[in-house]
Amino acid sequence: MPELPEVEALAGFLRERAVGRVVAGVEVGAISVLKTYDPPPTALQGLTVTGVGRHGKFLDLDVDGIHLVFHLARAGWLRWSDALSATPVRPGKSPLALRVRLADPDVDGSPGFDLTEAGTQKRLAVYVVRDPQAVPGIASLGPDPLAPEFDLAALAAILGGARQQVKGLLRDQSVLAGVGNAYSDEVLHAAKLSPFAIAAKLTDAQVDALYRSLREVLTGAIAAASGKPAKELKDAKRAGMRVHGRTGQTCPVCGDVVREVSFADSSLQYCATCQTGGKPLADRRMSRLLK
Repeated sequence: MPELPEVEALAGFLRERAVGRVVAGVEVGAISVLKTYDPPPTALQGLTVTGVGRHGKFLDLDVDGIHLVFHLARAGWLRWSDALSATPVRPGKSPLALRVRLADPDVDGSPGFDLTEAGTQKRLAVYVVRDPQAVPGIASLGPDPLAPEFDLAALAAILGGARQQVKGLLRDQSVLAGVGNAYSDEVLHAAKLSPFAIAAKLTDAQVDALYRSLREVLTGAIAAASGKPAKELKDAKRAGMRVHGRTGQTCPVCGDVVREVSFADSSLQYCATCQTGGKPLADRRMSRLLK
């Protein structure tokens, strides 16, 4: 799933290519992705893209005051083309969920982008709204960890009243906007914190380390992704990970093996030497498989 750094990079990518262009058409390949009906997607036709923003993991195209907002979810992605196929999109079983055509008098074939989604679990969500706050997922977002006003005191206030594990807290979009499974692993590794540590029990030094790691990991990932074409962002994300998705490999900090804890539909990765005093975390799912 694209998280804050990739979504920010996609926003920058679209700002360079879409802002100032007129929407020539919007074609729906999967009606299930549309979560709103008023205004309809056809209302965007003939209007100009005036800005591209990000709300947590949501992308927001401002089209003359009407907003095309989408969340790529776990298996969704954006594919840009300088010259889209002239063949109209036909609803069906294709991964293509939505196509946005942009007008460009200087090229043959309209530029634009497709939203696609692989797999059987369809969670890609598209909204056409007059106010981004009309999107429930945006209205319920917590603060952005890279916002200028999000300081150490703001994080300390959030942690101080939370009796949950810090890994789950970092992933909770109503607590912090934009951090998911991958970057929460990376942030906790950089901060040398156990993913199972209880948020409210962190010491002042640990809260400070978490704040610094949160800012450094995310800003570093944005810098690494900035300027890359949309099609290269997934590989860039994987290449930048130190522990996430690297079970069994060597921790680049201490040389220990990267370990995993599995859940029903996800997993986390960590380094025991760096984060848990050398003690492996209990992985009940794997324990059951080994019996």
